[in-house]
Amino acid sequence: MNLTEQEKELIINNIKAGRTLKKDLIYKLFAEDEDVFLFWNGRNETVTNAVLPFHSIEQIDEPRKEDQNTNILFDQRGRQIKGWTNKLIWGDNKLILSSLVHGPLREEIEKQGGLKLIYIDPPFAVGSDFSHEITIGDDTVTKRQSVIEEVAYRDTWGRGISSYLSMMYERLKLMHELLSDDGSIYVHCDWRVSSQIKLILDDIFGIENIRNTITWQSSSGARGVSGGEVKFVRTNNSIFFYGKNRKSVFNVQYRDYSDNTLKMYKFDDKDGRGLYRLQILRNYSQKSIDEMELDNRIYTDEKGKKHLKQYLSEKEGVAVDDIWTDIFSLQAGANENVYYPTQKPEALLERIIKASSNEGDLVADFFCGSGTTAAVSEKLGRKWITTDLGRFAIHTTRKRLINIQRQRNEDGLPYRAFEILNIGKYERQFFFGFPTNVLPEEQEQIQEEKLQKYIHLILEAYNAIPVKNFRTFHGRKHTRYVHVGPLHFPMTKMMCEEIFEECKEKIITQVDILAFEFEMNLTPYIQQEFAERGVDIRLRYIPKEVFDERAVEKKQVRFYDVAYLDVRPIVKGKTVSVELKNFVTRYTQDDLEEVTEQVKKGGTRVIIETGDIIKISKAENGIVEREILTKTWTDWIDYWSIDFNYEDKKEIIQIGTNGNAQSVWTGNYIFENEWQSFRTKKNNTFELKSASHEYKEEGIYKIMVKVIDILGVDTSKVIEIQVKK
Repeated sequence: MNLTEQEKELIINNIKAGRTLKKDLIYKLFAEDEDVFLFWNGRNETVTNAVLPFHSIEQIDEPRKEDQNTNILFDQRGRQIKGWTNKLIWGDNKLILSSLVHGPLREEIEKQGGLKLIYIDPPFAVGSDFSHEITIGDDTVTKRQSVIEEVAYRDTWGRGISSYLSMMYERLKLMHELLSDDGSIYVHCDWRVSSQIKLILDDIFGIENIRNTITWQSSSGARGVSGGEVKFVRTNNSIFFYGKNRKSVFNVQYRDYSDNTLKMYKFDDKDGRGLYRLQILRNYSQKSIDEMELDNRIYTDEKGKKHLKQYLSEKEGVAVDDIWTDIFSLQAGANENVYYPTQKPEALLERIIKASSNEGDLVADFFCGSGTTAAVSEKLGRKWITTDLGRFAIHTTRKRLINIQRQRNEDGLPYRAFEILNIGKYERQFFFGFPTNVLPEEQEQIQEEKLQKYIHLILEAYNAIPVKNFRTFHGRKHTRYVHVGPLHFPMTKMMCEEIFEECKEKIITQVDILAFEFEMNLTPYIQQEFAERGVDIRLRYIPKEVFDERAVEKKQVRFYDVAYLDVRPIVKGKTVSVELKNFVTRYTQDDLEEVTEQVKKGGTRVIIETGDIIKISKAENGIVEREILTKTWTDWIDYWSIDFNYEDKKEIIQIGTNGNAQSVWTGNYIFENEWQSFRTKKNNTFELKSASHEYKEEGIYKIMVKVIDILGVDTSKVIEIQVKK
């Protein structure tokens, strides 16, 4: 160790005093460990091994198909391709990756031949990716990211580049472990962090396993640079291509010949082979030349020199190198454009997927954004897993994949069903320290000791004070008593009845019930039954924002009322359709008075408050006008879908680690998406009445209707019907 006695003493004293060591002393201290070591502040070799069960939000099978005889849309169920169901997963990709690596789904992945290809385009500025624009007539309002998404931004950039590298390092380590031995990864990098990411990839995958540093020129740079900028026009992106080992799947890709190359070809239709060019004969035996002459492949010039004819029709094109100039950024009017801020062109992913996977292989993208990787994989006959933390990204991808299903169904082409998964309540349990890979009865033993921490946090976020000596109430906010619902399962009617009994005993007339989930149809029951009994009860969602202590301390957490959905079934014998009748939301994002004060004279702002989208305009003389842009309840709906036979498929989850998992019924049922209608950027309308669905047997059935509003929030309702001949 090349340290003086004085330096050794200095190191010991600094450690004892808890002071930071100077960098030159750190380098000397570890000088003999490795020749080169990648280090940044906060680097941690420990990678999470949490295993959280995946919860099924919905399964999307064959899309609706038009019946040519009746001109009515009927549903045809049954997966086109049996076996693997593609997976769109909502949540923190660190926890998702860890659960894939160590959980029971790993075995299913291995049965498919393993994960052959990962493509990721990790965000540089995470925060901007979670906000999205909502169009209302000629105006737009920004749906800001939730605070849970802000947490991701803070965790990524809390200490600047070092925390970003820590975020990427842990995820890339998990991806490396998940890849099959002959798998590959493509990492699409922002120019500001490409050099650091390259070093991390060298560290994890090994410098010997880099295949290419691809330079993608996504634009011509014709727009130039802004005045005064001291730089060349930036047109290039870096894509790092690594194999897990020396041998990985790779198929050479070809591009068309350039116009200059084609000018060197001649046309001769005498032999019916079209364009050809001449090449000097080299290293061919006389026997081979004689055979080629018989095949009219030899041309003899006027000097008697022989040349080989190369026919263009027999060539695949020019082998693609690592400079890609033939794929341009997505154009605004392109059919594939879903107007997602970071969307990449399908041609880019098509080249990558064709190069490093084969038909039937499994492909993944853990920062899926608009879902381009999944969309192209579906079209190319690959299986896929994609994940994202943003609700808007998941919803955009869902609609995009349904449209692809519809088109392939119409064209008579095969496709797979896909399911939307999340780790929702298990993610909550993980946050509060509940074990997630043990059976429910074991969890109950631990629950009591964690319960007080959970209730205290929710009350603090809601700005309520704790109360004692109540059976069902945990706090009070002004004149309203507060009940904090369960962490693990939905708030039920039975629980509400217990709350009402205590209200009756102690003459309490105003109650707020806070919960992550509510039993289906609880809102109309509360409004009708409890109002008649003289108790004003509000149901309010606990947002994920409560997970961020900083948001709680700053009073940034906003609770919002459960939306109300009204639907009407139309039953004709054994044929049923569903009509949307009403939708009411009380969602609040902004403070009307506060924003009004902030608007400058001559300026405008569009906000969301108490279920209205409001345009605030302030004239030069200071007069304020407010216009409600959401004119009708239908303005709030972006998407709705139906399961015509809800409760016919139980949700069975796997709890435990890979090789040691047990199947457990959650008590819930899987929503099978059989019919859907939604807005797109190209078509902003949707149907208010569903297609007709015909039941094979008479009987009583439950129909579940799911609405996703323009903010991306889900609201569901279950109705019961009876069908007869």
